[in-house]
Amino acid sequence: MRHQRDHHIFLMHFLMIFIHFFFNLYSRSVFFDKLHKMLLDSVSVLPLTSDPSSIYYIHPSDTSSQLVSIKFKGDGYGDWRRCMLIALSAKNKVAFVDGSLPKPSSDFVECKPWERFNDLIISWLLFNLDTTIAKSVLYSNIAREIWKDLEDRYGQTSGPQLYALEHQLSEIAQGIQNIAEFYTSIKRIWDEIHSVYPLPSCICNLTQKIHKMQQEQRLIQFLMKLSDDFSNVRSNVLMMQPLPSVNQAYRLLVQEQ
Repeated sequence: MRHQRDHHIFLMHFLMIFIHFFFNLYSRSVFFDKLHKMLLDSVSVLPLTSDPSSIYYIHPSDTSSQLVSIKFKGDGYGDWRRCMLIALSAKNKVAFVDGSLPKPSSDFVECKPWERFNDLIISWLLFNLDTTIAKSVLYSNIAREIWKDLEDRYGQTSGPQLYALEHQLSEIAQGIQNIAEFYTSIKRIWDEIHSVYPLPSCICNLTQKIHKMQQEQRLIQFLMKLSDDFSNVRSNVLMMQPLPSVNQAYRLLVQEQ
């Protein structure tokens, strides 16, 4: 009888220790959960529109709608596009037009900021377009759709476009321009042709050879179009081995001028 009572007391004692252990464990778990929540609540999290590293950041200059100096009227799309991309990149907003930032799901916190900035960029695009072209995309709801529409209409390479550029290159001459003015004129044509037919972006040996051939071709074109006043410098440049770059030849001609 006494043995049974001792056994019963032992079990009760063990049960109390067991309950006490798990009570303490639970209390500690609750305590650490509360402590963790307090620490998280104490951390200051910047709103998306106030964090400079966020694509949704609003800078005071974003209130201005004029991004480029000249509105696009239907010609010179490559120049206008380049200027717009530079302006959008400076504002960290290129992703809204290049398709790399699609609209988030409605249950994401970024959804509302995305809609707000999408509308802001649409207003920028409309403001920097000629009135007639702006009206043709006025009812598009996505900035990416407007940008793609402009790309499809004005950014595609065409035979007449390439012909016009090559014709300009064949007809251009220094005339009464100084070296700086003439170089700017011919380089503009080179850049437009490059935007129509860019070189491959890889860094393989073949691309490097093509780039070298392109630079030599541009040097010859530049020298051919100079006035006869620079015939001596032209001859000296052509005698150099290896041939200098266009920029090096430009510096020599500016010094001679």
